[in-house]
Amino acid sequence: MPRRTKIVATLGPATDDHDVLESVLEAGVNVVRINFSHGTEDEHFSRVKSAREWAEKNNTYIGVLMDLQGPKIRLASFKNNETVQLNKGDCFTLDAGLDENSGDRQSVGIAYKKLPKDVNPGNILLIDDGKVVLEVKSINKKKIITEVVQAGALSNKKGINLRGGGLSANALTEKDKKDIMIAAKAKADYVALSFPVSGDDVRETKKLLKAAGSDAGVIAKIERAEALADEVINDIINESSGIMVARGDLGVEIGDPQLPAQQKRLIQLARSNDRIVITATQMMESMINNPIPTRAEVFDVANAVLDGTDAVMLSAETAAGNFPANAVRTMHDVCLETEKNPIAKVSHHRLHENFEFIDETIAMSSMYAANHINAKVVATLTQTGKTSLWMSRISSNIPIFAMSYNKKTLQKVTLYRGVYPCGIDKHSSSEWDKVNEKAIEALVNQGVVEDGDLVVLTKGMHKDKSGGTNMMKVLCVGDSNY
Repeated sequence: MPRRTKIVATLGPATDDHDVLESVLEAGVNVVRINFSHGTEDEHFSRVKSAREWAEKNNTYIGVLMDLQGPKIRLASFKNNETVQLNKGDCFTLDAGLDENSGDRQSVGIAYKKLPKDVNPGNILLIDDGKVVLEVKSINKKKIITEVVQAGALSNKKGINLRGGGLSANALTEKDKKDIMIAAKAKADYVALSFPVSGDDVRETKKLLKAAGSDAGVIAKIERAEALADEVINDIINESSGIMVARGDLGVEIGDPQLPAQQKRLIQLARSNDRIVITATQMMESMINNPIPTRAEVFDVANAVLDGTDAVMLSAETAAGNFPANAVRTMHDVCLETEKNPIAKVSHHRLHENFEFIDETIAMSSMYAANHINAKVVATLTQTGKTSLWMSRISSNIPIFAMSYNKKTLQKVTLYRGVYPCGIDKHSSSEWDKVNEKAIEALVNQGVVEDGDLVVLTKGMHKDKSGGTNMMKVLCVGDSNY
């Protein structure tokens, strides 16, 4: 049985070597991530090109996710690039008026100049993912005077978070808007939006992508505390193609003890709303420098799989780590073993709900039928991939093959749990009555079915009609009557 949970791997300096990239992709990557926070435009294009060339050479499909940086809420720099040690009880000032490179043990500049207007006495600021904690004592025009609550070392351009959220920085910066143009030019399948606080942020991103000529799906990264409010998160999810549980900044803002429950809630919300979900941040963090993970990391990946995540993500582990291919192989093995657990195969998705659309009804009915007749695979002839997405919301051990001649659709479904892209030739209208036979032939050629196997197949009566899936048929491989 192929692995159902998808793996997203970030490309970076560690994968720029051709042989390393090949070993990483061969280890089981489904989607490559390009992080706009690092690298140049030429590096981004080169990495996308290399991944897609490998996919074409190996007759497979790789999705491309390009991740916007979002607002830089960071410290400025210290004199001579020094690292300063702050002790508990020290007075330390964040000064929006201080020169960029003038930081010392008493004060440092800040990149986000509106910060003094966003905070109040008593607020808690977390620096460098909470390694240093400051309590705001007072605000004097452009200066935020704080007391060190948790001691630690500070160096250039470390991130700043406000405990509980509430910073007013826009999700989309001018850099992000330029990077959206790059993503459109690179024909990205997905664009990840950092720090959204409302559905409006997603709507604006989609508008900018459309204006740039891109049909990339928007993945909303949930990393601000205020995004978790019921009304807000539902708006964000409904406007997005999917969400990313971005546990780094989110954990800093809400506190790590709240993260596990929020992760489970977000995965369930995404799936119940027919959206995809990626679980990210520090999943195999120790493998940046070590060839094996900690057992805690193994449990972390496994729990995300059991929760129903569509994909698990590697960041620095592959982009800058010493063992990038090994990190992917390890994640692959953990996902595969976890999926054997009965919990990962049982679904009560929408058992007691009515269906709104005909193609949605066919999708749900097909999965029910396939699970009750022990079908070997489900195959859906799809123009947009929507039918396969609906199918993938039902936990099952039956693989779903999204069959299309639309390469963009085949690249997008690489992120859907339990869905596998399968390219078929474009048929003329006069050949559409033979498409069942062609679909079975493609599955046989891929080695996933053999004579006697049952296949549940869905399609539309009319070729090329988006949303037109209205037929389901049970086929027996080897039977000439398709």
